[in-house]
Formats: sequence, structure tokens, C-alpha cells
Amino acid sequence: MRFIALPTLLAAAALSAAATSVSSPSGELVLDVDVDNAGTPVYSLAYKGRPVISRSVLGLEGKEASFTSGFTVTGTDTITVDRSWQPVWGEYADVRDHFRELAVHLRADNPARLLTLRFRLFDDGLGFRYELPRQDNVNYLTLMKENTQFDFTGDHTLYCIPGDYDTDEFLFSEVRFSGLEDEMAPRLTRPAANRPAANGATCIQTPMLLKTDDGTYISLHEAALVGYPAMLLDVDCPEQSMTAHLAPDRLGVSAYLQLPFATPWRTLIISDDARDILASQLILNLNEPCAFDDTSWIKPMKFIGVWWEMFTGNVKTWAYSDDYRAKPGITDYSALPSNGRHPANTANVMKYIDFAARHGIDAVLVEGWNEGWEDWRAYRKNRQFLFDKAYPDFDVDSLRRYATDRGVQLIMHHETASNAADYERQLDRAFSFMKQNGYNAVKTGYVGDIIPRSEHHTSQWMVDHVNYVAGRAADYHIMVDSHEAPRPTGLCRTYPNWLAQESARGGEYEAMGSNPPSHTCILPFTRLKGGPMDYTPGLFETRLSYYNEGKTYQAGTTLARQLALYLTMPSPLQMACDLPENYERFPDAFRFIEDVPVDWSDSRYLEAEPNRYITVARRDKHSDDWYVGAITDDNAREALIDLSFLPEGRKYVATIYEDAKDAHWKDNPQAYNIRTVKVDSRKKLRQRLAPGGGAAIRITPAEI
Repeated sequence: MRFIALPTLLAAAALSAAATSVSSPSGELVLDVDVDNAGTPVYSLAYKGRPVISRSVLGLEGKEASFTSGFTVTGTDTITVDRSWQPVWGEYADVRDHFRELAVHLRADNPARLLTLRFRLFDDGLGFRYELPRQDNVNYLTLMKENTQFDFTGDHTLYCIPGDYDTDEFLFSEVRFSGLEDEMAPRLTRPAANRPAANGATCIQTPMLLKTDDGTYISLHEAALVGYPAMLLDVDCPEQSMTAHLAPDRLGVSAYLQLPFATPWRTLIISDDARDILASQLILNLNEPCAFDDTSWIKPMKFIGVWWEMFTGNVKTWAYSDDYRAKPGITDYSALPSNGRHPANTANVMKYIDFAARHGIDAVLVEGWNEGWEDWRAYRKNRQFLFDKAYPDFDVDSLRRYATDRGVQLIMHHETASNAADYERQLDRAFSFMKQNGYNAVKTGYVGDIIPRSEHHTSQWMVDHVNYVAGRAADYHIMVDSHEAPRPTGLCRTYPNWLAQESARGGEYEAMGSNPPSHTCILPFTRLKGGPMDYTPGLFETRLSYYNEGKTYQAGTTLARQLALYLTMPSPLQMACDLPENYERFPDAFRFIEDVPVDWSDSRYLEAEPNRYITVARRDKHSDDWYVGAITDDNAREALIDLSFLPEGRKYVATIYEDAKDAHWKDNPQAYNIRTVKVDSRKKLRQRLAPGGGAAIRITPAEI
């Protein structure tokens, strides 16, 4: 580790010209900070001599005090840091954390207020936050608004989704500033209670991406979201400006802060090479190191699950019985008959365990195992999920023994119907039940618009809740996969047991309207910048009419592309989402899912353009094998796969899982070929990708 501290540049009442500016270690990014005539903090940012953010204001507005104007600079501190750290899991075995930091200390009088603005400038972007130190006049701050502004410099192209306090499960739009209002207007179909008020602006969510006409890419998000609501963005389209919009509580309050307090980091990842956006570790670098010493119990894994059965034909159900309406006060489910359509039963789960054991899949997820699903949408009113009580047809003891004997883990599912307050009440009992029965991972769910107290899914209260669950799970050595939670901001570094989240439109939508091929070509540039996603790849039967003639939905993918997603959508928790019988129809293709790792020592992004295509190579953390994944949108293309990342002078064999010549995501999605070729570091593969298609490659050292 290298840590270089530079002398304080200035400690005076005003910044000198030298102190208002700091550059990234490479010098390509230059930040300027100042206060204007009203004493309002302002900043600007340039990349390679071109303005990226023009003069933009900063500030926080509270009921007890305003931290927006009247400031003078009392001093600055600068340091340069160059160090590295080793993630428990991830895309890289080592992550470099190299930045120059500028802390600007501000004071305002009448009444006295103190504020520090902390900026970290990396070679690939900027992170900054507000720090409210202890004050003579303010101990608590009822925060009403954050005035962070991002004034952009042109009619850039935006890749974004509509603003919403309770869901981010939307398809992305590709639109310029000038067309954003017209693009978003017809998409605002959710109830007004879930959406930010217009206030003359169009609201969108982070993480989002911009592309300038001169080919600069800018990813905008936040890091280390703790004790604070999630950030949306109000967009002034004519002015090409964005302003932070914080998810409020039911009283319209953004946050209740006890000083001293530091806000999350606002992040900008910037490059003129789209591959750098994908490779950036800036958001992880801005999070705190791991919160606990022992991480030996954290195991990245692949899993299958009793899940897709409930989506395919509207036949199977999470609920055990259909008789609950006749007996709404029932407390003994053994008195009710099974509906016969409940797949979370002992015999069926044993079949999944057998399949996992035969194919080297680590774990089996079971949804619908516990009491409460019959009237789960009314859970918040008069019923209750129980997280330590199984349905009569789910034998916890037998399944524990059966799975253990076959070397397979079971993953528990905790759906809360957004009653997060009750989940916290049951949490220790639920986690104790998991440990007693050999479960080392849980998938949490928060389906529903409003949780108790009329909070939102992205409000301060809910942010605190999901962070608390991750921390409490770590106390029990339990790994977490959270769904319908606030979008991630890199906290998986602090809580590496928080393996994955949903927090975007995932693979389940293939049964609820389908995802176009471009969807997984934009998610790595946006949603995945905050952390891994439980997207649920591995869909081999892509036509829902296969199960139900009345279902017309079809996944926007070829079979070969589904294999590539294990590389282009990296996660330490990867599902093989399809039914075991579908994998048995294509055993040679399923071999790739058996083989592909979920933890990496190195990653190389070879080709990338947002919403169009991605090609990436990754090295297995536990062997010398490399894997390559390539995907495209609904246009066929030829991927150029430069293998120069391979060690020189060493021979390899590449097993290529590719689209057949006549493959097409809509017309012929299951057409694929498997072939092998000899390769080395001098080889460049030209790989055809069908419309909506992809290719997955395993590269292993050749036997001498």
C-alpha cells in the first residue's frame, strides 16, 4: 500500500487560485471549487480539457438551518492516496484505490454553520459528499432538500428510467435531453403517490448514463448510501441540468440527521472509452472496507430454484391452499387441504436437490415454503408471513438431511410484502431458524407499494432497514440476496455477505412482458455500477407458449446469449433459472453453466457500446481458465475477440458456445453450435452473434 499525504495547501478565509483546483492523478480530470458572490458553494469539472460539468451549485436545506449560502472558505486539506485492497469476491482479485482528495471547509455566520465538502478525484471519475461536523447551533437537522446540481454542457444522449420512489423495474430509454420530457410522459403510468411531483422538471433515477456527441461517457450515481434516502434526479431539459431529488417520507421530509453526519457520495464515472465505464471500481472504492474480520463463511455460488414454475403457465402457486377464504381465521394449516399446485413441497424440492447434486450446482432456492402466502397482499393489515413455520407439505428436517447428504445448500426465501417493520421484529427468530436448519443464504423480498408508516422503498427508513438486515445477517453468517430493495451503491464491499440484489427489471419479466435484447446491453452500464444483480440468467426455453398457448411472451434472447450473460452480468450469486427438464433437453449447452465460475481474479472488457453490445473476458479466481461472453442487441454483429490477455507462449483450447447460422432471438432462439479451436495470445477470434444473440467461450490450457 502507498499512502502519500501532501501538505495543506491553504488555511485562510478564502481560496487562492491554486487551492480551488485539483486534478486526477493522470491530470485528465480537473475539478474547480469555489463560492459565488452569495457564498454558495459551486464546482465545475473538465475532462481532457473539455467541460463536463459547468458551474453547478451545492447545498443542503434543513428546517433548523440552511447550508446553501453565506459561506466563506476557512481552509482546505489535500491528500493523494494510492493503495489497493482485495475484495472477498468480485471482478478483480485486487482493486486499486488511487485518488487526489480536496476537503473544503466552509463557515457561515448569523447563525453560525459549518460545512465540509469532500471531493475525491480518480482517473476515471469524481466522488463528493457533504460533511456536517458538530455545531454550536444545530444538533439535529430535518433535511428537506439537497441542492446538488449537475449542469451538463450539451444536448447529450441519456440512458435512463422514470423517477419512482418504489420501483426501478423499468426498461431503459435512450433519448436526448431535448426529447426526455416527451419520452417520459407516456411512461409515468404508476400512481402519483409513487412518483415525484413534476415541479416543472422531469424526474429520472440513478444510476444513469450520458453520452456526449464527442464520445465522452458519463455514469451518474451515488456510493455508500447509509442513513439517507436514495437520490433521484430532477431534469431541466432545456437547460440540460440535473438536480438531486431525495425520496421523502410521508411528511415530505427527506431525512432526519444527527450531527456529525456525512452524506453518501455523489459519483461521476467519466471516460471516452465505454469499456472504462464497465471496468470502473470507483463506487466500490468510495465505500467503507469490510465491516467484519472473518469472511471465510462467504461462498459465491450458483443455484437453481423452485421459482420459474410459478411464472411459466399461471398454474403453480406460492400458496399451499385455496380454502383460506372460507376459513380466514385459520391458524393450523394442516386442517386445510393442499391445492395440489404448490411446488414448494418435499418431494418436488428433493428432485431439485438431486438435479443440483448431479450437475455440481451449489444450492437450491425454495419460494413459497412458509405460511402466509394465501393472502399475502393483505399481510400488512390482518395476516402475517411466518419465517420459522413451514407449510404442512414442506418437511424442513427431511430436506435438511437430504440436501446435506448430497452436498447441496438450501436457500431460504423471506417475502415480506413490504412489511419491513414486522420483518425486523421476526428477524432474529428467522435467522436462528435458518442456522438451526442449515441454511446459509436468504433471498429477501419487499413486493408492495408502501411499507408501514407510509414509507417508500427508497426512503431513509427503508435504506436503514436493508442495511440493518445485511449487518444482522452477517452476525449469523448468512448471505443475502435482496429483491425490491433500494438500488445498490457499493455497500457489498462493506457487507460482502450481501451477494446480490434485484433492484431493476430482471429476468422474471420474460414471463411478464419480456425484455428486449438491448436491455442486458445497458444494465451493466447503469444498474450494475452499484453492485451485482440477481438477474436470473440461464433461460433455455424462451417461449412462454411452450407451457401455455395463451401466453405470447417471448424472451429477447437466444439460448447462446443466455450463457454469455454469466459473463456480461457478473454476480457472485448466479441462478440457473430454467426448469431442470429444460436443461436436460440441452445437456451439452448446460455444460457451460456447470463450468462457469462466479468469482474472478481479473476481467478485461474487450468491446462495449451502451445499449448495443458488450464483450468481456474473465479469469477464474481458482484456476488458469478464462471465460469470454459476448452479447448484442437485436442487430447481428461480428465480435472481435482479441486474446492478447492470455499469457504469451502458452497454448489453450477454446470451447465456443455460439449462435447457429440461422439463429434469431425471435424466429429460432434455440439454434446453437458448440465447437473447439486452438488459441494463444496472438489469436483474434471473429465471432458472429445472431440478432439478440451471443457467444460464451471457455478457454483452458492445452494439455502438453
